[in-house]
Amino acid sequence: MAAAMVVLGPVVWRRGRARRRLDRLAPARETRAPQVAIAVLAGLAVAGLIGTWWGVAAGAAAGVGVDQVLRRQEPAAHRRERLAAVADLPLGADLLAAALRAGAPPDRAAAAVAEALPGPLGERLRRTARSLRLGAEPAEAWAHLAGIDGADRLIAAAIRSSASGGALSGALGRLADDLRADRVAAAEAAAQRGAVLIVLPLGLCFLPAFLLAGLVPVVVSVLQDVL
Repeated sequence: MAAAMVVLGPVVWRRGRARRRLDRLAPARETRAPQVAIAVLAGLAVAGLIGTWWGVAAGAAAGVGVDQVLRRQEPAAHRRERLAAVADLPLGADLLAAALRAGAPPDRAAAAVAEALPGPLGERLRRTARSLRLGAEPAEAWAHLAGIDGADRLIAAAIRSSASGGALSGALGRLADDLRADRVAAAEAAAQRGAVLIVLPLGLCFLPAFLLAGLVPVVVSVLQDVL
């Protein structure tokens, strides 16, 4: 037993040290304390407003419902990071294509673009480059970009290129052009929706005014003549 501990002790210690280093490299988990506090306050408020014994059950149900709603909401920090990554994705694809055309391997290309693009996308590319250098499979390494709108096509192109040996730079250039075209189309659609939303309140204001100023006097005069 003592001999086994002497042999296995250093191995276990090294594995524990590696795990601690990986935990420090991993992004910090977001705490749910504010959401839980809001749910508890909502439950207490409902129970206090009802003020009876069954108000406790109603308050508990309200607290659980508020907690479920808050769970489905995207945190503001995550939303800012996702939108920043989406905004940088076309430029990132262009820079990756340029680095690959210059002869850099995928891991060095991803690392170079990560240095040139500080922010959420650069951090994800840094993790991708680190994974590729450590020998991870392409699907696992490029999965760090998952969750960014449009990045699924970049991941698929990188995986196909690693499997077939085809050039990735051309696919990335086309992807950057497609992403910019999609962004222009989305902006035009948003502008059209904005025009509709601007006209809608005007219509809601004009219709009651038309009824009061135009139709109601006519109806009143007709009723006076009839009665």
